Amino acid sequence: MAVWDDLVGQERVVEQLTAAARAAGATVAAGRGSGPAEGANASLMTHAWLFTGPPGAGQVTAARAFAAALQCTSPDLALGGTPGCGFCDGCHTVLAGSHADVKYVRSDGLSIGVGDMRDLVLRASSYPTGGRWSVILVDAAHRLTEAAANALLKGVEEPSPRTVWLLCAPSVQDVLPTIRSRCRLLVLRTPAAEAVADMLVRRDGVEPETARLAALAGQGDIERSRRLAVDEQARTRRTEVLRIPLEVADIGGCLAAAQRLVDTAKADAEALAETQDTKETDDLKAAYGAAEGSKAPRGMAGAVKELEKRQKSRATRTRRETLGVALLDLLAFYRDVLALQLGSTGVLANEDQRQALNRVAQAGPPEGTLRRIEAVLACRQALDRNVDPLLAVEAMTVALRAG
Repeated sequence: MAVWDDLVGQERVVEQLTAAARAAGATVAAGRGSGPAEGANASLMTHAWLFTGPPGAGQVTAARAFAAALQCTSPDLALGGTPGCGFCDGCHTVLAGSHADVKYVRSDGLSIGVGDMRDLVLRASSYPTGGRWSVILVDAAHRLTEAAANALLKGVEEPSPRTVWLLCAPSVQDVLPTIRSRCRLLVLRTPAAEAVADMLVRRDGVEPETARLAALAGQGDIERSRRLAVDEQARTRRTEVLRIPLEVADIGGCLAAAQRLVDTAKADAEALAETQDTKETDDLKAAYGAAEGSKAPRGMAGAVKELEKRQKSRATRTRRETLGVALLDLLAFYRDVLALQLGSTGVLANEDQRQALNRVAQAGPPEGTLRRIEAVLACRQALDRNVDPLLAVEAMTVALRAG
């Protein structure tokens, strides 16, 4: 399976990246550095790329596939084959996350600090050890602190030979102008629900009707659609969220719905911590050679403290992300309600909730639905400003009742 097969509905992006990878291969074959190649290749390959697009469209998937194509060593390349075969050692190790010349950077916490970025810039100054290119993939460039972004700028504006930066962010506005001006911009689009459903049927063996409903509910977010299709717990959580519009008839119902939503987010974070945090702590102690019941080796206490700090930050991020997904589900619900109130005949994102949608649509005018959509958006903004989650969600559910 080619590395490009996981990019759903992104034919134009695949075409651009394939051409760039082929140009990069020609550059390596000719013994040149990472600067633009001569002739027709000059406009195809560059040292820094910025992948943007709506949530779940596949920015990181596209960047990882491009990294694999840059490292592809398929013998078919000499015969004009497409880079990114998916079977050679270069492709396989990149996709597995074990390629020595591909550094994958993802912040578990709320931001990426300047220390981590300086280490990456230093790493970028060296030639690849065994692969064709040294690739640094930052999957959350919008989470860079100001100091980290300034450190990244130095690495991007003074590119090292045979080094490629791949940055991923929700939108171009989320990246410093000085950085994005030095990157080739690729904008991924929201894939059609039909394409996502087809992928779920072919690759995950999902029943066609389940795949269709999951793709609609996922609203173009491929990973979200896959979770809804294969994870019963994810479907249950979504159903619980979509009960909220029917439970805000009184203040007691508003407060109870808000508490349940926040508790669900907290439970998800704790479930992640129970498995991932424990493994990380055990691995760290093993790395220091700590024995059960013995005195902690020198330096381990500080390392454990730093690890706990990162784990706490990751738990906060997980709670926010869970709440964010729930709020997106609510927005989709009220958007469908508004569509029904205005007589739209298009396909609804929540086809499986048709009865509830009709009930809410008949209970009030479109103006009230618009105010409820604004209340959900205001809650998202409050969470972004670090307002206490329970207070923000309670304010939202009370506003949903008022309409």
